[in-house]
Amino acid sequence: MSEVIWGLGTSHVPSIGAAMDRGMTAEPVWAPLFEGYRPAREWLADHTPDVAVLIYNDHANGVDLDIVPTFGIGTADRYTVADEGFGKRPVPDVLGHPELSFHLLQQLVDEGFDLTVFGELDVDHGFTVPLSVWTPDPGDAWPCPVIPIMVNVIRYPQPTAARCYALGQALGRALASFPEDITVGVLGTGGMSHQLAGTRAGFINPTFDHMFLDAIQHDPQKLAAMTREDYIREAGSEGIELIMWLVMRGAMNAEITKVHSAYHVPASNTAAGLALFDNRAPVAAG
Repeated sequence: MSEVIWGLGTSHVPSIGAAMDRGMTAEPVWAPLFEGYRPAREWLADHTPDVAVLIYNDHANGVDLDIVPTFGIGTADRYTVADEGFGKRPVPDVLGHPELSFHLLQQLVDEGFDLTVFGELDVDHGFTVPLSVWTPDPGDAWPCPVIPIMVNVIRYPQPTAARCYALGQALGRALASFPEDITVGVLGTGGMSHQLAGTRAGFINPTFDHMFLDAIQHDPQKLAAMTREDYIREAGSEGIELIMWLVMRGAMNAEITKVHSAYHVPASNTAAGLALFDNRAPVAAG
């Protein structure tokens, strides 16, 4: 069976990737954000899994807005980095793990989650920025194969927070039933609070964000009970992306250990958060 060894919740703000690609991480407007990432990156470098599962949303780069699946999964052996209109990011394409993908697909369908299946998929900043938050200098390849799970957070009706948490729990069971002994990291991406358009454009709610960072560890059921309207009211129209963190959390144990968390509002209209959790049972003293 496979073992989920850690979970990482992180924002996927596109300007974070641009700051890294352009060598701007030490500039005053960006340095606090990247300094906040440092402890998590150091820990993750010592805990590389065999495979990662990354929960994200596409931004009309891998799929057309005429077809927006509620949930989708990639089954390819490679995912190409999308050109989002400014050229591709200078990062490696992503290797997949088709065998585990098909196992997850079958198990999740059997549990009532009818996922759209992508045998070919370009991945945009919603996918590559979290990988860069994890591994800032990947070289020619990311640390391990990565399986994409796509969630609709851009067109109404988005799945409920409760449904995302339930998907995560089913994902955890599916991973545990995989016959090979492998380790897995799970990333939940998006958010934190932000709104990009309308009368509340630029809206950020640090009070809600800090509540979320605590509750994702200690009381995910509280977050799962929130409605779409709750998320949009408290976190902004794009802040509903935070429901993807609940897929990550649902795949983990009831009790988890926080390794590190960070929060900053960078040079963007988006609050950026990070929360890294160890999913392994604590080692008893003595």
